[in-house]
Amino acid sequence: MKVLCGIGGSDDSIRALERTVDRAVTADDDVTILIVENPDSPRSTPEIVDRAQQTIDAAGLDADIRTVEGDPGSQLVSIAEREEFDEIVLGGGQTSPMGKITIGPIAEFVLLNATTSVTLVR
Repeated sequence: MKVLCGIGGSDDSIRALERTVDRAVTADDDVTILIVENPDSPRSTPEIVDRAQQTIDAAGLDADIRTVEGDPGSQLVSIAEREEFDEIVLGGGQTSPMGKITIGPIAEFVLLNATTSVTLVR
């Protein structure tokens, strides 16, 4: 399966990266890691690139890492459609005190606009 993993540096996106890499090793997925702009990220873009590279190296996986600028949701949806990815994997989603899932604006945009399958890792 051809998988696009979008990360922006949040803890949720790092979990999505790790889950995507773990699955790719088992399922022999073709993975592309897309690092998107996230002004709320506690990590800088170079830190995110290093973390992604360390994760794929530790797993012995050959994956493409790209950095894109511009609206993160639009970039993820556009690249997934243009390059015919089978799945988009994103981190996101918090459980509210009432037990409902709340998602951020990037994940919401991708979930509502992607024509491909989307997996949200919490």
